[in-house]
Amino acid sequence: MRSTHSGYTRLSKVHKVSAAGLTAAAAATVVFAAVSGGTASAAEAHAVKPVAWSAGSFGETQQDELSTYADAAAAKAKAEAAAKVKAAAKADAAAKAKADQERASRSEARKPMKPAAAKPAAKPAAPAKKAYADNLDGWIRQSLDILHAKGVPASYEGIKRNVMRESTGNPRAINDWDVNAVNGVPSKGLLQIIDPTFKAYHVEGTSWDIWDPVANITASCNYAADKYGSMDNVNSAY
Repeated sequence: MRSTHSGYTRLSKVHKVSAAGLTAAAAATVVFAAVSGGTASAAEAHAVKPVAWSAGSFGETQQDELSTYADAAAAKAKAEAAAKVKAAAKADAAAKAKADQERASRSEARKPMKPAAAKPAAKPAAPAKKAYADNLDGWIRQSLDILHAKGVPASYEGIKRNVMRESTGNPRAINDWDVNAVNGVPSKGLLQIIDPTFKAYHVEGTSWDIWDPVANITASCNYAADKYGSMDNVNSAY
């Protein structure tokens, strides 16, 4: 209801509107309608739409945003903490590995050094093969070395004396007239030995060729040592 007092219009309690449910614009419209005598229609009174949120909904929205920010901050803090733990574990592992390596190095350094393996003794070089002249002197000397190595007695003088009597130093000398020749086994070589005797008294290390001068001398001296004690004791046909 409207009443007039002191020249101004006053709103009754019925026309008072709570500002909590209206926007400032809507409240102004209502006041204007009331002052103008209530002639404005309801449609005009609501020409300005209220904002589509209330104090309560605003609080909920803000709360949701705060919750989102809090969750994100917590997740970031958790990730950073996990990264720090991982980095610390990696650092600990590296430090442990380094310490283990240092201990191993110190332990290795304390080990007594193994003596160097002794090199096998070098085999003595084979003595150079003795050279002998390819003549009567060389043949006698080579035969004497073989005979003495086998323990067969003989001398240079005794061998040369008998060689000169039997063949005059000719390694190809042959007797084709004595009894041996008649029997088909002529005496041959420097010391005129027959084939059966040469084969029976052949000395290992010499040739099996009866015409070989060293083999001929050596076999003949071996036979003379067996029959006469030494070629030195032979002074005629033997």
